[in-house]
Amino acid sequence: MNFNPFDLLKNAQDIQGKMNELQEELKTVYATGESGGGIVKVTMNGQFEMTAIQIDPIAVDPRDVPMLQDLIVAASHAASDKIKDVLKQKAGPLLGGLNIPGMGM
Repeated sequence: MNFNPFDLLKNAQDIQGKMNELQEELKTVYATGESGGGIVKVTMNGQFEMTAIQIDPIAVDPRDVPMLQDLIVAASHAASDKIKDVLKQKAGPLLGGLNIPGMGM
C-alpha cells in the first residue's frame, strides 16, 4: 500500500473547510428543550449557547426553588441533546465515523 502524505493533507484541508461551513450553518440552528411537561422551556443555538428561557408562572414557588432549578437544568439538557442530534446528522457523514469524545457517534 502506497501512502501519500499529500493526499492526507489534501483530505485534512477538505475536512477543515467543510467543518468551517458546518460551524457557520450551526449558527442558524436552534432547538428548544422542555421539562415538567412544558413548564420550563430552554432554547439553545447550535453553538450550545442558551438564547431564551420560558418559565410558566406555576413553576415559580418561592417555597420550592430547588424544583425550579432542576426543571431549568433538565430543559437545558433536553435542548443540548437536540443540538447534538442535529450535529451528528450534519457532521456524521463528514467525519466518516470517527469517534470524537463527547459526540457519542
